[in-house]
Amino acid sequence: MAKTKVLITVKTYPAISKKYEELVCTAGFLEDGSWIRIYPIQFRKKAYNEQYSKYDWIEVDLVKNTRDFRPESYRPVAHETPIVKFGKIPPDGDTWEERRKIVLKNVYHNITDLIAEAKNKDIRTSLAVFKPKEVLDFVYEEEKEREWPADKLAQFQQLNIFEKDRNNNFQVVKKLPYKFSYRFKDEAGTESKLMIEDWETGQLYWNSLRRYDGNEKKACEDVRKKYFDDFAKTKDLHFFLGTTQVHHYRAKNPFVIIGTFYPKPITQYKLF
Repeated sequence: MAKTKVLITVKTYPAISKKYEELVCTAGFLEDGSWIRIYPIQFRKKAYNEQYSKYDWIEVDLVKNTRDFRPESYRPVAHETPIVKFGKIPPDGDTWEERRKIVLKNVYHNITDLIAEAKNKDIRTSLAVFKPKEVLDFVYEEEKEREWPADKLAQFQQLNIFEKDRNNNFQVVKKLPYKFSYRFKDEAGTESKLMIEDWETGQLYWNSLRRYDGNEKKACEDVRKKYFDDFAKTKDLHFFLGTTQVHHYRAKNPFVIIGTFYPKPITQYKLF
């Protein structure tokens, strides 16, 4: 699957890895509108001109990730494989019309049906656009472990001693001390609570924490205000859902929210 063109719509918050230090899961749409997951990527170690943003079109050499049974999962040929950015879909105003044409081709409204597709070994759906019928709440909860495991961080420091390239001073991203989740109902009235793993959510928390001089309560409320008072109440909110490989078959609901799609409703702007 060489030189694949992908419209990036998802970048999850970085996770640490014993082998690669810090990894980001990326997902988006192929030119035919189907989903693709690209993992692993050492995103913050990429050159500046290779660090893509959401709704960038990229081109990269990909192969099927044979260690991942999920059909959408691919990986770069190598960690050094270059990523070429060749275009971007702008928001086109608050309604995001051009983005809608790609993102909203196949939207799920029933979480039970989606989970059944994920568990069906002939389908194994692991990425989806989902439209909640009603968003009930946005909650934040303090993590039991507020820092990355000390043994893993020590391992990274040891590895960096032997690195001789431009990344030898690389520092892994901070672990989020809170987890953020949406509570919502689907079209059948089924209620769910799903955690958000979007990088944007974590970055908003850190930015707000600096703005409030380290006040975590105010930072969390800032995130809630954006995601509940704004996105859920005033926008045409959709979720980008993805499963985790380890929980795909084990969990009752294997999905987490890996991104949000939040244009303003078209009806507010178009009368004809």
